[in-house]
Amino acid sequence: MLEPSNNNELPAIPGKRYFTIGEVGELCAVKPHVLRYWEQEFPTLNPVKRRGNRRYYQREDVVLIRQIRSLLYEHGFTIGGARLRIEGETTKQEQTPYKQLIDQTISELEAVLTMLDKP
Repeated sequence: MLEPSNNNELPAIPGKRYFTIGEVGELCAVKPHVLRYWEQEFPTLNPVKRRGNRRYYQREDVVLIRQIRSLLYEHGFTIGGARLRIEGETTKQEQTPYKQLIDQTISELEAVLTMLDKP
């Protein structure tokens, strides 16, 4: 899961329902071509595709992309290792499907509280 210390480096996820690939790239500090590649490598990452094959990511997708980014870039996992880790966590979290989203929200709120406490 994305470490709270790494959340400070990335912008907060806005309260929108859908995000374009460009917006997700900015939110996760990843280029669009990397996102398209990760879609092929991680079956759990499956954005909605609409007119003209345009991708629309939901909040859960953005959280998953941040988790993938953390595993690959900060923790040094390979693509295969990150895939296995995420598939293992997905089966664990089927019992509580919104736990990751709640944890992400809590860590973002803690970061805001920390910023507000600073003089």
